[in-house]
Amino acid sequence: MLNKRFSFIAITVISCLLYYFFAYHLERTSFTTLTLIWTILFATYAVLVKNNYSFKQLTAVAILFRLLFLLAIPNLSQDFYRFIWDGRMILEGMNPYIFLPENFIKSGFLPIEQAKELYEGMGPMNGSHYTNYPPLNQLCFFIAALFSSKSILGAAVVMRIQIILADIGIIYFGSKLLRKIGGNPNKIFMYALNPFIIIELTGNLHFEPVMLFFLVVSLYLFHKKKWILSAFMLAFSISIKLIPLLFLPIFLKRFLIKKGKIEWKENIVKLLLFYSTIIITSIVLFLPFLSEFLVNSYSKSVGLWFKSFEFNASFYYVFREIGYLFRGYNEIAIIGKILPLLTILFLLYISLFKKNKSSRGIITSMLFSLSFYYFASTTVHPWYIATLIILSVFTRYNFPLIWSFVIILSYQAYANTPWKENLWFVALEYIVVFSFLIYEIKKTHSKTEWEKLL
Repeated sequence: MLNKRFSFIAITVISCLLYYFFAYHLERTSFTTLTLIWTILFATYAVLVKNNYSFKQLTAVAILFRLLFLLAIPNLSQDFYRFIWDGRMILEGMNPYIFLPENFIKSGFLPIEQAKELYEGMGPMNGSHYTNYPPLNQLCFFIAALFSSKSILGAAVVMRIQIILADIGIIYFGSKLLRKIGGNPNKIFMYALNPFIIIELTGNLHFEPVMLFFLVVSLYLFHKKKWILSAFMLAFSISIKLIPLLFLPIFLKRFLIKKGKIEWKENIVKLLLFYSTIIITSIVLFLPFLSEFLVNSYSKSVGLWFKSFEFNASFYYVFREIGYLFRGYNEIAIIGKILPLLTILFLLYISLFKKNKSSRGIITSMLFSLSFYYFASTTVHPWYIATLIILSVFTRYNFPLIWSFVIILSYQAYANTPWKENLWFVALEYIVVFSFLIYEIKKTHSKTEWEKLL
């Protein structure tokens, strides 16, 4: 007992020191140091989740590790500057969806406090595009502006508190859902103690935890057959990040099929209520920002991710190289349209041909649908895979955890000035991920077991 307590304290102290250094002293251009600390943190993480520590102990250290970042300015991402900008725009009564930061800076009219500092922080690329963050995410930014309209650090602290509270909610409802589906509640710490989650989300102020909180609550309520409340929570999740929209078709057969037979009459009302609640709620949340320019500016901003940006891609880079061989130039305009179609086809296959009869089966379908979407994307920023990690907690698959470790290789791009990807690092990252994914599919489940699970 004494050795176990000592090891817990020792691992906690080592982790705290490394997280503190990461938060306040690390530069993202120091790729070697970054990778070394990252590797040690994942080693301490493995010790924490594999040993039989109590739920309270693990919850305490999960919160402690996050609080270490409380007063830190993010050092791996610049996106939070745009978050602060959007929140202060709303505070000033201006619609962030229809104004470009770049135009304000060029005109010399500065509508918010610290406008120049925020624009310099977000960079010209971000500042020259319309915001693409949904309305409830904008509410989070507005809360930060409300409590700190003149301090960048103060706004960062307010946003970080929101993210930490969301993660606490995920621990609570995630453990409850695990109990409901017959899992070990301590498995939620595969998410909550993951260094990638702590650094990328709490540290770098990405709002995936708020989205995932609503998603986990929605799945918990769905398991309890509280369809309407589940629909509201899913709509709130979509209104933080649009990603959960991909999951909507997966629920279809859960409503309509009972004992292997389609029963339209009995369940069609539930189905329509579920989907209409999600759609109507999502639309209503956009109403405060409604203007004649909203649809155009928002669609342009979202469309850029498929037509212009390239980072840490897998399938796309392969197709791009083939395009170079045959046509001599990058064909992102064409490939960027084809890959989403492949994702839609895969999603339809998962939704229509897999049984999706249990909560675990539905979540497994979500995991593979979103994984395919990212494999087919032109841009995969590290924080995107946070959703895969939380979904994997409720399944038998661990490849997202492996990905959360090797995705540090994508940060090698920032060791260069100006930043430039080394495709050998990207290739290594995806070779590891795909190898482990194939291993898990072959090793963990035979075809028959896969069908039973879904």
